[in-house]
Amino acid sequence: MQWDAQIMVIPALLFIFVFMYIPMYGVLMAFQDYDIFKGFIGSPWAGLKHFRMFFEAPEFWSIMRNTIVISLLKLLIGFPAPIVLALMLNEVRHLFFKRLVQTISYLPHFLSWVIVSGLVISMLSVDNGSVNILLQKLRLIGEPVNFLSIPDYFWAILITTGVWKEVGFATIVYLAAIAGVDPHLYEAAAIDGAGRWKQIVMITVPCIAPVIIIFLILAIGNILNAGFEDILLLARNPVLRDVSDVIDTYVYRVGILSSRYSYATAVGLFKAVISVGLLTIANAIARKFGTSLW
Repeated sequence: MQWDAQIMVIPALLFIFVFMYIPMYGVLMAFQDYDIFKGFIGSPWAGLKHFRMFFEAPEFWSIMRNTIVISLLKLLIGFPAPIVLALMLNEVRHLFFKRLVQTISYLPHFLSWVIVSGLVISMLSVDNGSVNILLQKLRLIGEPVNFLSIPDYFWAILITTGVWKEVGFATIVYLAAIAGVDPHLYEAAAIDGAGRWKQIVMITVPCIAPVIIIFLILAIGNILNAGFEDILLLARNPVLRDVSDVIDTYVYRVGILSSRYSYATAVGLFKAVISVGLLTIANAIARKFGTSLW
């Protein structure tokens, strides 16, 4: 029965049970007027009151718009970026250069968003910011531009920063999948006269398609997770709130900071239910193509 190997799983199961399942009891707060001093038992029931308050809030549509647009931009730009980088690195034959690019590209993943946001703010600063200096040297602008106070630029800055930070680390998974492709397929394709581009299109991409589909399903399930730390740290200027306020930052700002725990829980539960629904639909569609999570 391999008891020694199965016992090693117990700490992970305990971790999941303690930190994932026991806190689910807190979902009750979404249906109560929760009072921290009365607890779950003494707090009065409120039914769907907090859900209605969220749907009727004046910020509801702008929050949903920002959440969906930012998530879709991250999906459309950030999802294929590591796949493209992995395919490009796979074609590099100079081993030292390949490893150098891999190392440089995945190092930002290990930097916290506090450091990354500080770096971006410094680069885009009006006072001696490297981006403004470069644009002035190229005579593209006359005066320094405060990029982080202009709503039209925020989404581009956010998505670009996120892709730069995570593209290298995500590439590792796809490089591992590419490494598992049978080299005889490439040899047979070369004998048939297929060039490198056709080998990528006809062999590499189809062989790693199951991995791509699995990650796409997970990405669709997280479509409402537009981000929290990156947006909170980059959108410090109140002028950006109309384009930066998403569900997670709204819960933190209105629910947590104002001690409206029931309201925050209701909004979080709403997001979780939608995410589970999207994940289920995406998995059902993927199952028709032969690859799915379950």
